[in-house]
Amino acid sequence: MTRVSVVVPAFRNAATIAETMRSILDQDHADLEVVVADHSSDDGTAAAIEPFADDPRVRILDATPAGGGAVRNWQRVTDAATGEYLKLVPGDDLLHPGAIAAQAAALDAQPDAVLVAGRRDILDARGAVLVSGRGLGPLVGRHDGREAIRASVRAGTNLLGEPGAVLLRRGALAAAGGWDGRHAYLIDQASYARALLAGDMIGLDATVAGFRVNAGQWSMALSREQAAQAIAFHHAFAAEHPGVLDPADLRVGDRRARRAALARRAFYVLHRRRLRLPVIGEG
Repeated sequence: MTRVSVVVPAFRNAATIAETMRSILDQDHADLEVVVADHSSDDGTAAAIEPFADDPRVRILDATPAGGGAVRNWQRVTDAATGEYLKLVPGDDLLHPGAIAAQAAALDAQPDAVLVAGRRDILDARGAVLVSGRGLGPLVGRHDGREAIRASVRAGTNLLGEPGAVLLRRGALAAAGGWDGRHAYLIDQASYARALLAGDMIGLDATVAGFRVNAGQWSMALSREQAAQAIAFHHAFAAEHPGVLDPADLRVGDRRARRAALARRAFYVLHRRRLRLPVIGEG
């Protein structure tokens, strides 16, 4: 069994996928496989991936058929992985040097933990840092999985971060049912929560990844939908898993999810020019 699988579900990432792939392949962890699939993009993403086919660590799947939302490609690359540990890196995000080695060592040292999360930088569309060292909040160190779920819900936002900031046991994700796509903007958080019912989490006090934000992801209109989906997730999870969240957790989490939506709108207004995706060939 490969030790670590990094899976890359790409979609319209022609401008960024090469930088993403280099950040993965430059990692210093020796036992690594990289599984990539383009989700039938129309911008040249597949052609931008092809130069990496000569690396023996890389396996490029045939294009994932269009449709099915992001979760379709996330699950497809995950199903093709063979590693004990799994990290999903979307085709516009970046791994920082040493990220995989540090996170794999943390899981090696804690057999009862199902995932390890680190901090991440928020990047603009060109990869420059907008916000550094974001995430985790009170979840630095080792925490019971249910406590971690509760803390993230009460925060009204995903404290564990986007998937590039997380390394988890592939078997734990599979046992939890794979990626949960019922709330499109919370695929990562909803999936982590189900996996964390089975074990602990480790919060690594280090910045391990960069999450690239563009105007198609964060906008004034989308922020309202993101808040609505966060609230829907809170209540659905509470109903499906009684005893993990109490009414006070839901009240606090729902209120803070609405506040987070307002913060996203302000962020968009402040940085909207830097959130514009570059055009291929643009200087």
